[in-house]
Amino acid sequence: MKRNALVTIVIACMAAAPAWANPELAQKKNCMACHAVATKVIGPAYKDVAAKYAGQPDAVAKLSQKVMKGGSGVWGAVPMPANPQVTEAEAKQLVQWILTTK
Repeated sequence: MKRNALVTIVIACMAAAPAWANPELAQKKNCMACHAVATKVIGPAYKDVAAKYAGQPDAVAKLSQKVMKGGSGVWGAVPMPANPQVTEAEAKQLVQWILTTK
């Protein structure tokens, strides 16, 4: 019984670890040059992105593509450039974190 409890805790910690690393990943991938969690910089605040896409089942897939390929017209005239340095897995991790910001 103790071993199963320990395995459960380890798995839970491993699953939560990427969420802890996302602010650092956003910094590393240069996202924070144009975005901030609570305030608009060049692009929208992450809390505003989270509010706009709340409850949309395809939000992670849609926004992950925008992170990698760029986009325009949703948040104003300034386009978001493509980010070829961001892998699909990293984009999904970043978007999952962004969608939890408040």
